[in-house]
Amino acid sequence: MRIEALTLTGQGVAEDGSRWPRVLPGEEIDGEGRILVPSPERVSPPCRHFKSCGGCAMQHASDGFVAGWKAGIVEKALTARGISAQIETVLTSPPDSRRRAKLSGRRTRKGAIVGFHGRASETIAEVPDCRVITPGLREVLPTLERITARAASRKGELDLTVTDSPSGVDLSVTGGPEPDFAAITDLTAIAQDAGLSRLTWNGEIVVTLADPVQPMGRAQVAPPPGAFLQATRQGEAALVDHVRRAAHGAGRVVDLFAGCGTFTLPLAETAEVHAVEGDGAMLAALDRGWRMAPGLRRVTTEARDLFRRPLMPDELDFEVAVIDPPRAGAEAQVQQFAAARVSTVAMVSCNPVTFARDVEALISGGYSLGPVTVVDQFRWSPHVELCATLTLT
Repeated sequence: MRIEALTLTGQGVAEDGSRWPRVLPGEEIDGEGRILVPSPERVSPPCRHFKSCGGCAMQHASDGFVAGWKAGIVEKALTARGISAQIETVLTSPPDSRRRAKLSGRRTRKGAIVGFHGRASETIAEVPDCRVITPGLREVLPTLERITARAASRKGELDLTVTDSPSGVDLSVTGGPEPDFAAITDLTAIAQDAGLSRLTWNGEIVVTLADPVQPMGRAQVAPPPGAFLQATRQGEAALVDHVRRAAHGAGRVVDLFAGCGTFTLPLAETAEVHAVEGDGAMLAALDRGWRMAPGLRRVTTEARDLFRRPLMPDELDFEVAVIDPPRAGAEAQVQQFAAARVSTVAMVSCNPVTFARDVEALISGGYSLGPVTVVDQFRWSPHVELCATLTLT
């Protein structure tokens, strides 16, 4: 069978409509998925765990192919809405750069196993030589095994969210039983031995050995346990650079879905910023970071559910709006921008489909779409992030 195309998740679609993993368009396969005629874009996977681990889907394809495929996903989403746009560039984070990851841990008779799930499987694949996560996260994998062996239930599975920070790995554990005094004592000792910055269990801090701060412009921010953070420093830098350029020369900016201040704090170097976010803990971290940073302009914060209560036109007295919503997009909010006559909207998105829907609403309101930048922070995965600036015409 010949592979005709790829789905949005990276599966190959054969001429008979069947779907196959780890194949490429133009390849010919037999009935069991073995490659008979390979694509010239096929490469040797750089990670030895690729076959067993479900964390990556596209290590068998060249970097150029993956970049073009992701640009194509964005183009198709926009075209489906009747929107023509220039894909300016695809910026791909390097291997060994993902600073935040969610792993799984399970106790075994001999100790514990920690890693990513296999593709469409409940089986956990160990990944000691993972080529996606940072070296700092790889080094902490044995510590995650010790923690799982000590405090996981016999039948359950732990979710282990690890974030690399300059002061040590920040670990947030969920899914395990509440630890008793003896377990807390042992977990604290393990954290100290491994040099973790912070260990949190089911939302409660077990121990903080050093604030797990992340640089955001001139500020240093310690996000709350498990909080959202851009996946790679390189990807974050690309997005921040785009937003800075969009807001150049503005005196007042609103940052919607502001999180811990990824965009707010760098923008505050040159403009007053109003940060709106639904999570109060993240806003508190942003505010602390701003107050401790030198030379920033005024930053105000507002805890608000923007899905239920978008900012209305009389609340949008800003020159530039920055918006970075979750995958669901921001349909209710973008409809208010044109009525408020916000001159510039810098949009960051992790979902090309909802991005296209929201851009269509803005174009209908009198905005024009500038070039689109694809920022690939999730190397070798089907995940696509992008940013663009819209200006009121």
